[in-house]
Amino acid sequence: MKVVVLAGGLSPERDVSLSSGSLIANALIENGHEVFLLDLYKGVDEISEDLFVDRNSGKKFEYEVKMSDPDLEELKREVDNGKSLIGRNVIELCLRADAVFLALHGDIGENGKLQAIFDCYGIVYTGTSYIGSLLAMDKDIAKKFMVQNNIRTADWKMINVENFNEKFKFPCVVKPCSCGSSVGVSIVNDTDELTKAIDFVKKYEKNVIIERMIKGREFSVGILDGKALPVIEIIPNEGFYDYKSKYQKGFATEICPAELDEKITLSLQEDALKVHKVLRLGAYSRVEFILDENGDAFCLEANTLPGMTPTSLVPQEALVAGISYNDLCERILNLAIRDVKND
Repeated sequence: MKVVVLAGGLSPERDVSLSSGSLIANALIENGHEVFLLDLYKGVDEISEDLFVDRNSGKKFEYEVKMSDPDLEELKREVDNGKSLIGRNVIELCLRADAVFLALHGDIGENGKLQAIFDCYGIVYTGTSYIGSLLAMDKDIAKKFMVQNNIRTADWKMINVENFNEKFKFPCVVKPCSCGSSVGVSIVNDTDELTKAIDFVKKYEKNVIIERMIKGREFSVGILDGKALPVIEIIPNEGFYDYKSKYQKGFATEICPAELDEKITLSLQEDALKVHKVLRLGAYSRVEFILDENGDAFCLEANTLPGMTPTSLVPQEALVAGISYNDLCERILNLAIRDVKND
């Protein structure tokens, strides 16, 4: 099969995406596919069949996630795409492929815009449709859907940073409404810290979620083809599970399967499946929870395109379930093909 692995893009999670995309491309090449790893934002100047490589090429991709998120303004100057979020010849190359494996994180890759464009062109892609992508990426909308469906989530308010004049109880969590990978997230304990957190989050977007902080243990549950994977517990070495902890080795400990009572494990898996269905997610996803001291689970968010880096959670969960990394990538690809045939 001829596959474009689409990564990068103009997103604060760009580096994470390029790391995921490199590993996915390697796995698919090893699985026998012809693969082109394509940067959504940079694109390519010329289209050639030589862009696709197979296992005979000896090609190996790699990308290391840096300690902090990338300088997008510098990238804009370098690429000079104007206002376009899609680089040269990206759509044309995707049309030449049998399927596109989305290794994107954040922004156009996860908010449904790209999925809607691909639907208009009849391009086959992995993951969730534009509707589910939109619902999950907007944390305010997602939390409203959870509440309406009796899924416990932390109390919150959405504010616009330009009209910020409300008072909040501390401690609280400040986060961009539509970013992932803990980009722009701060834990706030007083008014001065809140002001600094709001200033910090401004560089990512104007709509901000301010959420009651739930203290407890953090867990994640992957969903693959309608079934919950083993629960994984995330234990940061210090602070919370931030961008650095997620993508740098040695900054957090992950335990899978999580050391939990079987009843709690099943409850988390059931809640994850419920969130997955309520938000209309696709072939795979990842749902995050905090379990408080009373044993109550609060859903933090759902991810439509979970990370596939060396430290990512879904590949770890899949491995415990007996699914190797290469097999996981193959299943996700085949599910995209199956879903198109069933439409």
